[in-house]
Amino acid sequence: MFFDTAKIYVRGGDGGNGCVAFRREKYVPEGGPAGGDGGRGGNVILKVDPGLRTLVDFRYQRHYKAGRGQHGMGKNMHGRQGEDLILRVPPGTLVRDAATGEVIADLVYPGQEVVVARGGRGGRGNARFVSAVNRAPRMAEKGEPGEERWLELELKLLADVGLVGFPNAGKSTLIARVSAARPKIADYPFTTLVPNLGVVRVDEGRSFVMADIPGLIEGAHAGAGLGHQFLRHTERTRLLVHVLDIAGSEGRDPLQDFEIINRELALYDPALATRPMVVAANKMDLPGAKENLGRLGIALGDRYEIFPISALNGEGIAPLIYRLAELLDQLPAPEPLAEQKVRVTRVEGPRFTVSRQDGVFLVEGREIERHVAMTDLENEEAVERLQRIISRMGLEDALREAGIREGDTVRIGKFEFTYME
Repeated sequence: MFFDTAKIYVRGGDGGNGCVAFRREKYVPEGGPAGGDGGRGGNVILKVDPGLRTLVDFRYQRHYKAGRGQHGMGKNMHGRQGEDLILRVPPGTLVRDAATGEVIADLVYPGQEVVVARGGRGGRGNARFVSAVNRAPRMAEKGEPGEERWLELELKLLADVGLVGFPNAGKSTLIARVSAARPKIADYPFTTLVPNLGVVRVDEGRSFVMADIPGLIEGAHAGAGLGHQFLRHTERTRLLVHVLDIAGSEGRDPLQDFEIINRELALYDPALATRPMVVAANKMDLPGAKENLGRLGIALGDRYEIFPISALNGEGIAPLIYRLAELLDQLPAPEPLAEQKVRVTRVEGPRFTVSRQDGVFLVEGREIERHVAMTDLENEEAVERLQRIISRMGLEDALREAGIREGDTVRIGKFEFTYME
């Protein structure tokens, strides 16, 4: 099964909770607090596996979460870090944030990887809160929740040469002739339902990858036929081969076919209109092919190289393949659509915002939400510390300015509080 798009949910591991503990050693009077820190949560990482060709693995499982950090322990022992979760994707996978549409990474090189959801840091144990005025703190932080997001994965096959043309022009027959690819071949339209990749060996130590792009007809860029599903795979190719049914065996005019397909490519992506292209005039073994080849040469000969071939019996294949190899040697390697990014979340703009929704005062902001999430709300000392943080951040003043009254509900992240003067 060929799947070239997927939508998945990823979440980094939560950090482990800090520990509240005290030393109880015989010869260490007043040993003091000894609670260790929690371990950091694991990251979710996407990594390129050159052995993969589709995104089918994400068809049946869409939710992924890295391991959480271990909780801190007594005797100042810290928890171990959570295990990273590595998800393998095929070369050519474009990664977007589903909420914003932002391109996170373009994964094209074997072994290339990107962190898409960071694990939360571990909470600090009570040993971290010792001060001159509090020699025996009885509070610790909870672990920070890991980052979470929905991702859109889009596969754009990595191929040097892309075969384009109308259905039944002979693309599948050609790729089967020059490579080990074995696509389905039959005499009816849309025989090929998925792109096919094949490695073409030119001579010793010299080869290139060819892709058969199925389903292109008039209106493909707008959703007609199957082309709208697979036109994305032409974006990675360095060179296009336009395969024409030069004999007009399907009742169409080869010159008109050429103009229609090229127009569809340009409408889908204007950059494709400038992509180097050669023309493979296929089915030269059929009646009427020579006459149409003459017309094609007059119309296109000054703009494109034309190779008369018969993919069925192999006529003219060798000159075409050697010329493609020569052109590929002259063309630069394609650049990734986006450089690899390791996302580092920074606090930007205001530290929090206050809004009102259905009678509830909604406080949003990564910093304040993080403080609340890492506070043990069942621990009186921890709650007092949170109140001091809120006061220093100016949240109380902001709530009063927003018109809050005693007894109103305040929501911060996943938690709700009742406001008291």
